[in-house]
Amino acid sequence: MTPDLKLDANDLVLFARIMEAGSFSKAAERVGLPKSTLSRRITALESTLGEPLLTRSTRRLAITEFGEGILDHARRLLEETEATAALALHRQATPQGVLRVSMPPDFGELDLAPALIDFAAHYPAVRLELDLSPRRVDLLAERFDLAVRVASQLPDDTSLVARPLTRFHSGLYASPAYVERHGAPRAPAELMQHICLRLITSNGEAQPWRLSCGNERWEGLPTGPLTANSVGMQRTLAAHGMGIVGLAHRFARPYVESGQLQRLLPAWELPCVTVWCVTPGRRLLPTRTAAFIDMLRLTLDVPDNPIPGRGGI
Repeated sequence: MTPDLKLDANDLVLFARIMEAGSFSKAAERVGLPKSTLSRRITALESTLGEPLLTRSTRRLAITEFGEGILDHARRLLEETEATAALALHRQATPQGVLRVSMPPDFGELDLAPALIDFAAHYPAVRLELDLSPRRVDLLAERFDLAVRVASQLPDDTSLVARPLTRFHSGLYASPAYVERHGAPRAPAELMQHICLRLITSNGEAQPWRLSCGNERWEGLPTGPLTANSVGMQRTLAAHGMGIVGLAHRFARPYVESGQLQRLLPAWELPCVTVWCVTPGRRLLPTRTAAFIDMLRLTLDVPDNPIPGRGGI
């Protein structure tokens, strides 16, 4: 090829279409052009390139060795063209269809109802199916569009994409009645003499409390009458004086504002966790999924992209 070779990218796309269809006739039907036009365009492309791409007969269409090399480039060009068209259609499309979303059950404690009502009003063509359960759903096998997961880290899975939404910072809380009866701990080590409500992790074991204050660290597994896998249940029991509980500040806030809970050891924090939006694959998000993620972001008062994301979980 000479450096000033003039190629028509559309002819390369047509070449890829012909090979994809397997014949000029089928390709002509798919692209909506006469078969004679396709033949003329490929002949012009071969003339420009200086070598034949195809050998034609009445019964079969065979690609040449040179054509194989050109076809790789033509297919990539076709893919980019289709991706551009899909992006344009995606941006213009109105969210519609079934949207299956999995959330931890305790997300129901965040009073998402007003936001869900607003979402339904804005997107009446979307049928939302919410699964609020502690189990980790299989997005691909169970055909979920989105899973909200709360964790400091997620396992690697190249078939999924995790988008960080926000972080939850956590601390220790108890009811004023509990503090009146048992006093408030003045240091983390004193927690071992208090009644504490412990959280069960996914492996079925009680989660130790890991507290930090600047460069200071403390870890322990306090005892208590109740161990559960429901943050909402623990919050309610703590509000009724059952013991000290570790809560995300966002979950504790309405109970603190109503006077049912108060912060203990305010200088000490439990590890913060990230709220992730997990979706299948790496392709363009359906508009209904993107709209739902935007709704969650607004509901949680989180600016766009507050945390660097990572593909694959």
